Amino acid sequence: MPPLPMDFQKKHEFFVDMTCEGCSSAVTRVLKKLGDVQFDIDLPNKKVFIESKHSVEVLTERLKKTGKDVQYVGEK
Repeated sequence: MPPLPMDFQKKHEFFVDMTCEGCSSAVTRVLKKLGDVQFDIDLPNKKVFIESKHSVEVLTERLKKTGKDVQYVGEK
């Protein structure tokens, strides 16, 4: 199997302990600052789905800047 291209974007699922629109706005803000990401926020289920070529570590650290509890769920 050939290696994946460097610009291959993976989709990741994270649990972020968001309780309100302000929390989801904070997630939106930190991810937009990072750049090169597409994401969906599922506020009722406290999930963030991110499509990006950034590493899981970079995405996790960025989400932690919101001050919320963050857990990596897995690749989608």
